Amino acid sequence: MTNPWRGEVALEIEGVQHQLRLTLGALAELEAGLESGSLMDLVSRFESGKVSSRDVLALVVAGLRGGGWQGRASDLLSAEITGGPMAAARAAAELLTRAFLPPEEIAP
Repeated sequence: MTNPWRGEVALEIEGVQHQLRLTLGALAELEAGLESGSLMDLVSRFESGKVSSRDVLALVVAGLRGGGWQGRASDLLSAEITGGPMAAARAAAELLTRAFLPPEEIAP
């Protein structure tokens, strides 16, 4: 079960439920790996609907790593994500929201 107070988001990959979380270390790793801009630029791309699949993958990997996963982005290139790319994009957007807003301000 996910804990919104910790910023956790669930995503099922290859039939295994993972708890994703953007820790400070995961956020730093994410920002260092962005091809352009900052985390706030990434948030702006999500808000404007101009998010790329690369952005979604980077966020999912950062969230997985924040949740304790030891893999790499390349491990997910052919992985089966329950709900497909849309589920991954929703999880990525929710990760950003939960990282920067307290749970009581997040709409259910």
